[in-house]
Amino acid sequence: MSNPIKRIILPMLASAAWIVVITGCTTVIDGNGDSGVSKTDQRRMITATIYDRGNIPSSEGTIENNKITKWINETGPVQVKFIAVPRTQSEQKLSTLFAGGGAPDLILEYAPQIKNPLIDQKQLRPIDDMIDKYSTEYKALLQKYPSLRKAGTGTDGKLYQFGRINETIPQRGLFIRTDWLEKLNLNIPKTTEELYQVAKAFTEQDPDGNGRKDTYGIAMSYSSGAILDEMFGVTYPGFIVQNNELIHGWDHIKAVTAFKKRLYSEGLVDKDYLNDKNGSKAKQDFLKGKIGIYMEQFNVPIVFYTDYYVYLKKNVPSAEITVIPYPVTPVGQFNPIFVNPIQMTAVVNAQVKDPEAVMKYVDFAASDTFMKTMYYGFEGVHSKSEPGTCPQVINLDKWKTEFNFGSGDFAMLASPTLAGKCYFGTEKLDARDVLQNQVKKMFEANSSFIRFDLPVAGPTHSEQMPQLPKELQQILTNTTKQVGVGEGDIWIKSILTPGYSPEMAKQDAIAAWQKAGGKQVDDWYRNFYANDKDKMIWTKDIYDIFKEQRALQTK
Repeated sequence: MSNPIKRIILPMLASAAWIVVITGCTTVIDGNGDSGVSKTDQRRMITATIYDRGNIPSSEGTIENNKITKWINETGPVQVKFIAVPRTQSEQKLSTLFAGGGAPDLILEYAPQIKNPLIDQKQLRPIDDMIDKYSTEYKALLQKYPSLRKAGTGTDGKLYQFGRINETIPQRGLFIRTDWLEKLNLNIPKTTEELYQVAKAFTEQDPDGNGRKDTYGIAMSYSSGAILDEMFGVTYPGFIVQNNELIHGWDHIKAVTAFKKRLYSEGLVDKDYLNDKNGSKAKQDFLKGKIGIYMEQFNVPIVFYTDYYVYLKKNVPSAEITVIPYPVTPVGQFNPIFVNPIQMTAVVNAQVKDPEAVMKYVDFAASDTFMKTMYYGFEGVHSKSEPGTCPQVINLDKWKTEFNFGSGDFAMLASPTLAGKCYFGTEKLDARDVLQNQVKKMFEANSSFIRFDLPVAGPTHSEQMPQLPKELQQILTNTTKQVGVGEGDIWIKSILTPGYSPEMAKQDAIAAWQKAGGKQVDDWYRNFYANDKDKMIWTKDIYDIFKEQRALQTK
């Protein structure tokens, strides 16, 4: 395999002001400019969405106009005007844009429940002809990974979605304060009963030694609550494989509800956890040393290091944590869900006026050049490259400020591990740094916990679930608020209400589901799995990709 670094044309940044020469026009772009798009540039222009997560530092501008967008417009083959879409409100924002006739040419979006209705409504364009006529980079990717075509094809047999190949790793981590375990003479929990006992001790036995009862045993808001669901084998939309059938996992949802109710009723979690909508309070409590068991995204180790571990060690230098396997539950043991290995990330507006320009940008965004810059930042500024070795980050704080806020979202069309070993998650961590090396070891341990004889929550990644017909998808959407996994009002009522048991909640949820027509959804999924499962990507396929990538990484 040729060294991908040698094939990369690195962007050169000489100062805070960059002089860009494009098609005979010269434009000066500096940090105070009002746009990442040159007004005098004669290249083709497209519009594209970008998630706004509200996390860009004020010094870096806006999500639509920053150093990353300027680099894209200086280096890429077309000019791109980015349109911000709030990450937690993308469905509403896109609906508004399409209704008003202002939807962008290229829509970068993960959620199939948002994209599939747009396909059904003919609001999106098939992309086969674009790829055939104009593509080189993405066309080659499709030829190498035919599963991208399988995952991106609509029910009418036409290809609608661009995608990428991700590093296939556990998406979440279950973290525990090992210094608290040692102080209280406790072992790492291997079952949910033991997890409960540890959470109880962490709440009631003053593990931080300050003489006050001011610690929570375990977090239960936002990501932590979703991971508890996964621990019991359920995730959206709530279906599981049992006895070789794809069925609704009502008993699993009931079991995790009973566990959450026990934690809540005994005061082992923050009583106000439901109002912690984005998990920010739980995160701060954990980082201040007030939560003993915490669950979070753990698929980008450098982000966990910069956004979590550094702050925990700064606030509580004596704190020690480790990541542990999901414990055995009353309904079985499960692996964490994986990062979607074959992930569909972009679609094209049916009203696009210049499909060739869109395709040129997709090819650029799928290239090694793009991947290296999003991953390591600017050569000589954030990282340095030497022949025969992976790039080394030389200024992590600067990279964190100028790239961490959005490089992952701008790189939704890039396939990291295809650019070489240097793009696996642990490579950006410096093993010579004590804290970074600790995160590296936890990250590696989290993958080592995977057992191929165990299932994950759900039959596959939620983004790979077979596409329901429009009318059945509407039933699923309409009932999510009432009976959805983790967030359904009926399940929450059971957690919060004394005397309203999880079994009662299960019966009420099933009744509400049946009343809304849910049996049609159940029957469709059961029939699809029985007759057409070879058309989809399932857990076994994800495990196979995981094994292949681990072998590549350890060569």
